[in-house]
Amino acid sequence: METQGNKRRKTIFSFFKPREPTSTSEEHSPSNIDISNCNDQYSSKSQRVEIDVDSLERDPSIRIPIWQHPVNQRDEIRRAYIKMGPYQPIMPVYPRTESGQQYRRFQSSWFKQFSWLEYSPSKDAAFCFPCFLFENKKAHYPTFTTEGFKSWKRVNDGSRCSFLLHTGGPTSPHNNAVNSIDALMNLTQHIDKVMNVQTSEEVQKNRLRLMATIESIRWLSLQACAFRGHDESLSSNNCGNFIEMIRLIGRMNGSIDDVVLEKAPKNAKYTSPMIQKEILHIMANKVRNKIREEIGDAKFCILVDEAKDTSNKEQMAIVLRFVDVAGFLRERFFAIVHVTDTTALTLKKEISNVLDRNNLQISNMRGQGYDGASNMSGAWNGLQALFLRDCPYAYYVHCFAHRLQLALVVAAERETSIWLFFSKLTSIVNLVSASPKRHTELRSAQAIEIAHMVATGERETGRGCNQIGSLHRAGTTRWSSHFDSICSLIDMYKAVITVLESMVNEGSSNSLRGEASGSLIVMRSFDFIFILYVMHKIMGITDLLCRALQHKSLDILNAMDLVSSTKALLQTLREEGFDSLLMNVESVCTEYDIEIPNMNACYKGATGRSCQQKDSITFEHYYRVGIFKAAIDFQVTELNSRFNDGAVELLMLSSALEPKDNFKLFNAGLIYSLAEKFYPGDFTAQEMHYLRSQLEHYKCDVLCHESFQNISTISELCQRLVETNKSQNYNLIDRLIRLILTLPVSTATTERSFSAMKLIKTAIRNKIEEDFLADSMIVYIERELAENIDSDSIIDEFYSLKNRRAQLQ
Repeated sequence: METQGNKRRKTIFSFFKPREPTSTSEEHSPSNIDISNCNDQYSSKSQRVEIDVDSLERDPSIRIPIWQHPVNQRDEIRRAYIKMGPYQPIMPVYPRTESGQQYRRFQSSWFKQFSWLEYSPSKDAAFCFPCFLFENKKAHYPTFTTEGFKSWKRVNDGSRCSFLLHTGGPTSPHNNAVNSIDALMNLTQHIDKVMNVQTSEEVQKNRLRLMATIESIRWLSLQACAFRGHDESLSSNNCGNFIEMIRLIGRMNGSIDDVVLEKAPKNAKYTSPMIQKEILHIMANKVRNKIREEIGDAKFCILVDEAKDTSNKEQMAIVLRFVDVAGFLRERFFAIVHVTDTTALTLKKEISNVLDRNNLQISNMRGQGYDGASNMSGAWNGLQALFLRDCPYAYYVHCFAHRLQLALVVAAERETSIWLFFSKLTSIVNLVSASPKRHTELRSAQAIEIAHMVATGERETGRGCNQIGSLHRAGTTRWSSHFDSICSLIDMYKAVITVLESMVNEGSSNSLRGEASGSLIVMRSFDFIFILYVMHKIMGITDLLCRALQHKSLDILNAMDLVSSTKALLQTLREEGFDSLLMNVESVCTEYDIEIPNMNACYKGATGRSCQQKDSITFEHYYRVGIFKAAIDFQVTELNSRFNDGAVELLMLSSALEPKDNFKLFNAGLIYSLAEKFYPGDFTAQEMHYLRSQLEHYKCDVLCHESFQNISTISELCQRLVETNKSQNYNLIDRLIRLILTLPVSTATTERSFSAMKLIKTAIRNKIEEDFLADSMIVYIERELAENIDSDSIIDEFYSLKNRRAQLQ
């Protein structure tokens, strides 16, 4: 019996001794992926190495051969490469190679002739994609798999073309590899699926179950909701958003209820966190692919900014700005990347990796938009300088919104009375709004005041009118919030006075009563009221520019026009606005019994002692010159200093394309100079000759065409050229217009992405993984693209990624 038991326990290793793993120089290669010993094929599942398919190298000369990966992961890696497709970078100019007495180079048109072809920029060589996927350790064609093909002279050589010879006949190794790709992706013909074939009814149930999971994930992602719950067991009263959403869908649809959760097979419930992340990743990749398709071969601009998330990690947001086929200017959120530090080299490396993975070439970059930090804007070692070395046409533009913020902040700090005003304004808002009790008193006082004004006819009634608001705090990063704070105090001035008086009489402590009394004295002073309305006037003018710079579709020429109009309005206010402003301030002071100084009397500053008076001036002179004009002059000076791009030749030449005032600024010579000097890499010498001819026809045709009258922006001009099909006749002018539109204006889109990050990565979800965060953000932000993704396509891709136990096809 013991002998029989020993026989039953014998395995293959009882008869054969396994080979000892040996490491050779041939099997060892540098890699960006952690690879386990490939010879250890009899190891247990617990030793399986997880490979991040998103980090697979794309460059054919650098990536690891498939046979060097673990055996049980090769098919998964092959599928990942097939999903990404052949690496076919489109470059304006490929490196030249000396061939005899001539120079030859790779041609991008070969990608269309040979869909399997790949190109390595680092080695300047061509490779075969199918042969790479299914090549063994002993390569049939090492030239097209490991060494790289460089004999460009032998490509256009008729029947002796090297690419045609490599393709060979129907049974050639290359065509066998192509057939292997089709077989690998056709999961329904795999032997495990054929042996365990399921009925069409079972397949439909599996798809319906997965459909419920997909729609639940889509809805939760679009609403920035958490997926998992604290307790997802059957006995839990609340299993989390994801499980509860599936139950809700099941209650609404009986056929779904019959196949999900407890009624689903144990091995195909599609509710595990891993499945949730896989589906979300597929959805996010489809959004990225849609953005990549929108860009196509167009030039693009990058907008980059960094911020810390709730777990104190530095995150870098990347937004792509481009003009689509229809002529619409787009700014698409593309990625968020965790960076270990914010040095220019690190940021460039991460940005380049994102662009490279999505086959976006740095050579096609035509603009960079960052803030003014030294690591971004440095002229020698900043991020913009590093990219300019790779592409000299990727012009850097300092974010206009940051410039405006810096200009207004510096102007406010340089005038002492303005700085004191904002300091007192912040103290008053904090004092009144800090306590829920005082906040309630403020709203009650405002309600009484509104009711009284409506009864006396001072306010009109209607939908949306006479709403009870609250005091707004001024933020540090948005100057428009200061304008909102001023407007709210003007609207609620009487209610704030009422609350402060109540605090003086009924305050809980001496310090509180003293602080309220001081704020009350400040608010009842003529100086405070005067500066309040001065800043209301000034900031009312700059607020339009602040808000316009938040728009995605704003082009740089229109932005400069808004800056010019803002400076012109400030100058008009300086020359003509004081008298009407003073009358308004005096009427307000009269209404609230505030003492008005005699404007012709001698003004005494500081403590009022004669020894402290430097000049003998009147109150009228002090308020007109010392505050009103000084505040405006500081604003205009800072705007001129920060927005000095009017002197930059690029913008001066670009203004010749503006269509406003019926193409008043059109100048064919300046437009030609723009293309010749700033975009020589986008126009060949022959095209420059054609450009002159097109400009002459453009002047006679477009400038007088009725469809192009009464348009004011260059973005409208681009759209109208596409709508009227004139972009085909004037393709070079259309190309130049698109290049100007691609130039960045502000990084507002990146900052909005950080607002989305705060909704997704909260204090409760502060351990969210980086890939999961990036996928959640792109689905949430680019919701118009995510909503239109077909669920069946998600199911098909989910099924093709790896072997699934339940059949979905």
